[in-house]
Amino acid sequence: MATTVDSGNQYDRAEEVKRFDDSKIGVKGLVDSGLTTIPRIFVHPPETLSDLKPKPKPKSVAIPTIDLSGTRSTVVEQVAAASRSFGFFQIVNHGIPVQVLDRMIASIRAFHELPTDVKARFYRRDAGTGVSFISNVDLFHSKAASWRDTLQIRLGPTLAELEHIPEVCRDEVVQWNLHSTTLGEQLMGLLSEGLGLDKDTIKNTTCLDARVMVGHYYPCCPQPDLTVGIASHTDPGVLTLLLQDHTGGLQIKHEGEWVDVKPVHGALVINIADILQIMSNDEYKSVEHRVLANPSEEARVSIAAFFNPSAREALYGPFAELTSPEKPAHYRQFIYNDYMRRFFTKELDGKTLTNFYKL
Repeated sequence: MATTVDSGNQYDRAEEVKRFDDSKIGVKGLVDSGLTTIPRIFVHPPETLSDLKPKPKPKSVAIPTIDLSGTRSTVVEQVAAASRSFGFFQIVNHGIPVQVLDRMIASIRAFHELPTDVKARFYRRDAGTGVSFISNVDLFHSKAASWRDTLQIRLGPTLAELEHIPEVCRDEVVQWNLHSTTLGEQLMGLLSEGLGLDKDTIKNTTCLDARVMVGHYYPCCPQPDLTVGIASHTDPGVLTLLLQDHTGGLQIKHEGEWVDVKPVHGALVINIADILQIMSNDEYKSVEHRVLANPSEEARVSIAAFFNPSAREALYGPFAELTSPEKPAHYRQFIYNDYMRRFFTKELDGKTLTNFYKL
């Protein structure tokens, strides 16, 4: 990050970013300090900000909501259709009690609202313990930081040691891990069958094993028109399971327009990630999504479980059953470790990874 000059004043962005990271206070700490304008490192470029303004919509568009208690053939058909057209869908009657979901949200909120000095003990960019509190995973690579803090916890193949998980959310994380793993396996079966494959096809690529959860916290932003909660991006793994509170702010790109994903109490949001788009040979779509900066006084909380392959040195590419002379592979094969290395050395922006491996 180079030094830039604005209105005659020297501005060293790299130094400002380092100072913020070294403070270990996160965005919540900035808000608690009483600031009324956001620091310059959070101000996004004009091309990003101009795209935040809502455009008149000729018709209301909503992502599909799927009732998992329906007949299997119906649910498979609905899941496959949503994955092909939207890349996102909400699920209800998914088997996780609403009380478990509500307690999970409350526990992640409670962690982020702990005293700053307590949270600072968890602030680190290395994931050696399997638990880290950070602000912006791409802080040192992005053009501008985003207005959120994150608690990240390794769920699998083995859960982070319990003593490393903050006590305020420890029991809830253990429950979330059990429930989300069971649901993830169910969804992979439905998605496999939706491609005409055996129900264990996706699971057998080790895509259920490496799991990470993030508990995002989006404090009130004093200038929400100058920044974002999360910049537009696609998820790099296989599948994402998202629990969001009632606040709203998540948007997906559908047919060139941004569509709100309105919260439904008790529902979970599911989205196809890049590797599943590749393995499905573009049958399923991994679509861009973002979170707007939170303008309300109450902080927004969301929890995502990311499902990734655990066989990090294995080759990945389109399933052989989905390619033919009439429909050749759209992607070259790649080693998963190389793929993730590329992801974590760039900023969150668009679909550069899937495009990189496109044939």
